[in-house]
Parts: sequence; structure tokens; C-alpha cells
Amino acid sequence: MFGKPSAKIEAIKTVPMFSSLDKKHLELISKQFDEVTLSSGNVLAEQGKIGQEFIIILEGQARVEKDGKQINTLFAGSFFGEIALLDRGPRTASVIAETDVDLLVLSAQYFDDLLDEIPEMSRALLRSLSLYIRNLQTPT
Repeated sequence: MFGKPSAKIEAIKTVPMFSSLDKKHLELISKQFDEVTLSSGNVLAEQGKIGQEFIIILEGQARVEKDGKQINTLFAGSFFGEIALLDRGPRTASVIAETDVDLLVLSAQYFDDLLDEIPEMSRALLRSLSLYIRNLQTPT
């Protein structure tokens, strides 16, 4: 899927919780992501099921459904599942591949290992979540 490891790192560093980390940490993180290709129609996340992974869409398109209604479309560069990595709670929506998709997938276990190994990642994650909450509270 990737010609070079640097292409994988480039995709990962577009994610806010990883974007402020240095190259050494990004290389370590990239080794924990699996590269996966799935066909159109595959369910990438199912509403109500416990989330066990974080996913970055590299190629393709997926739709997001909540209670059976489409609420969003995800494209290359989109990601989801970061909240599931933190709270291990149920998915708030389903994500279904509308086309064949190439993905990077990080399991919850590897995420926990990375948090233990890279303290800077915890700080970056807190900054990312704080910004997300701030943006929710700021009227548009």
C-alpha cells in the first residue's frame, strides 16, 4: 500500500493527537498501525458496539450513519475512533465503506502501549481533546 515508511508517517501526522510529535515518535507509532484494504459495503465501525481501534482512511470513501440515517461522509485523510481508544465505550455511529478503502488501523492495546512508552503522546492527546471541546463551545 505504501511505497515508503515515510508515506505512512505523513498520513499519521495529519491526525491532531499525533501532529506535534517528533519524527522518532512518529516512526515508533507508525509501526503499530496495520495496513488494511476492505471492499465496499464492509462495516468499519458499528454503532453500539465497543470500539477497539482507531482508523485513518487513506483511500476511498465511507458514510457515517447514526440510528440508520446518514450524517456524514468520510474521505481520504479522515479518521475516527479516537474516543473509543480512550473510554472503550460503545461507538456513537456506524461507518460503512462506500467504495473499496485502504486504511491504517491502530488497536486499543497498541494505543495503550504507546501511551506508556511516549509520555508526550498523552500531552498531545490532551491538547487535541481540549481544542476539540473548545471548538464545540465556540459559537459559529
